Formats: sequence, structure tokens, C-alpha cells
Amino acid sequence: MNVEFGYALSSEECRPNELVRNASMAEQHGMSFAMISDHFHPWIGAQGESPFTWSVLGAIAHATSTMKVGTGVTCPTVRYHPAIVAQASATVASMMPGRFFLSLGSGEALNEHILGRHWPPPPQRLEMLAEAISIIRRLWSGEEVTHRGEHFTVEDAQLYTLPDQPPPLNVAASGSLSATLAGANDGLVATSPSRDLVASFDAAGGRSKPKYGQLTVCWGRDRSQAIRTAAKQWPNVLIPGQLNAEIARPAYFEMLTKEPDLDKLAKLVACGPDPRPFLDMMHKYTGAGFDHLCFHQVGPDQEGFLRFFETELAPAFRNVAPRASAISDGVPQAERASR
Repeated sequence: MNVEFGYALSSEECRPNELVRNASMAEQHGMSFAMISDHFHPWIGAQGESPFTWSVLGAIAHATSTMKVGTGVTCPTVRYHPAIVAQASATVASMMPGRFFLSLGSGEALNEHILGRHWPPPPQRLEMLAEAISIIRRLWSGEEVTHRGEHFTVEDAQLYTLPDQPPPLNVAASGSLSATLAGANDGLVATSPSRDLVASFDAAGGRSKPKYGQLTVCWGRDRSQAIRTAAKQWPNVLIPGQLNAEIARPAYFEMLTKEPDLDKLAKLVACGPDPRPFLDMMHKYTGAGFDHLCFHQVGPDQEGFLRFFETELAPAFRNVAPRASAISDGVPQAERASR
């Protein structure tokens, strides 16, 4: 399997100019792609940031030259209308020709509740996402669109600034229904190494399409300190995926992670200076069928991680065969809830 390595631009932890600088740094250290989170709130207050992703992407377009860049991920249904996402993504794709990709998901209450609209149940959120994707693709074609659907209305809308070719459109999935929607589009995005997700994606037409897996890591020279950094900055990793989508405020995430289980966290986040836990996590994803690995380095030392990736991690991955114990599925049933 040909594996590409990428870098997660964590807009919950970095100020706008830091994100631009980190994108440039990731390109210099050999990352072939980057994915930037699109949030209104951080998960917890300690993360401390949440800039407007689409402004940052405009700057990244000029700070990078070869690396592909995409959202990871945007919800085009409540906080944004799909017509606005179509325009924003077409503009960014025009600014970095052939390098932008749009990844979409059904969202979290954390970011989408802010307009005071009803937060729909998972099946309805997936219906809304499918309808939004149809609208976005029609607008990308350059046609004038009038749409009166179950969830969205578009009236006499036409995009005039378009890239030469529409960007790839990926879908984030946590269960079989969303993986099936991803298979009907251009790629899969997931945050757990689930073979079941990949199987559903492949069965729906995704077999030859890219599969993006995000790995949460915390490189540091001292493992104990790296675990403490991860516990302070990213304890939300301990909250099961389905629950993540329903919690509405950073303060509530803080309440649920006030005393994080460090042993459990260390099993979910590869921590420290030793490449082995990072390699084990990487092989879990590739063993499940993921061919694009996106590293989310928790904490302030982004440059340290990128040096570690370039000089130790990537060469070791290329030269070490996966361990049988490292490629088992190991995904909790709760994270496979279909939505």
C-alpha cells in the first residue's frame, strides 16, 4: 500500500498566523497534505482558539506551494448553508489549483447550535448532509441553481469564481451509513482505525478512493510530560465519538474530562519520544485499509514533532513491517454507531 502522510492544522489550539506558519513548516518537513479543522468553538477552554478557517485557508494558499490542503472537516448544514460552503470552497480551490480538497461531515452541537436552531438527530443530520452535497456539486458545475428540498432552499444562485476542475469532496464517517455516503463521493475521513468503516466505504464504491485517518499524538522528549500535555490540551479524546456530537458547550466537555484517566489516554494518544507507539498506531490504520495518515500533534511543540516525523518516524515506518497485534480493529462498538 502506498501511504501518504499529512498534518492536522488544529484551529482549536493555534492562532491564525500560527496555523499558516505550521502549514508551511509541515510542507518543508515532507508532509504531502494537511487538513484544517473548521470549528466555531474549541472542545475545551484550555485549547484556547477557534479562528475562521476559510480566512486562514486563503493565507495558506500563498504560504504553501506543493502540499494539498483540505478541511477536516466542514459541516455544511446548520452553521453554514451549503451554497456558502460551495462558494468558499470554490474560491479556495481557485487560489491553490489542484491542491485543495473539501471534506464534509454531519457536525457537532458544539459548533452548530450557536444560531439557536434545532440540533437534529443523527439520521436527519445525514439526510441534510447528503442534500447539501448535491447542492454544492450543482453549484460547482457553474449552472444557475434553484433548489427547494426537504432541508434547504436555493434560489437563482450561480457561482462565477470557479476552479478549472471541482475539488475532491470527501465525507467523514463514524458508522456504516455515513461510510456509504462517503463511498458515493470522493474519499473517506475517519478518526478511528475501523475495518468496518473501510468495508462499508469500499462496498459503496470507495475501493480505489483515498481513505484519510487522523491520528492524535503528542511527541515530546519526556513521555510522562507528553501524557500530561495531552491530558491538559486534548482530554476530549476520552469522550466516545457519538457523545462528542451531542455536547453543546466547551464547559460541558470540561466537566466530563475534569479528572482524565491518564492510563486510558496514553492508550489513545501516542506520547513521548519513542517511535514505537506512533508506529503501532500507524499500522493499526494501514492494517484497517487507510492510505492517508494525518497526524494531529497536541500541544505547542509542532516543530519538534515535524522534525521527529521527518528524521525518525517516516523512515522507521517505511522500514518496519506491521506487527500482527498492531493491526487488529480494536474499535469500541459505541464508535461504530451508524449515522
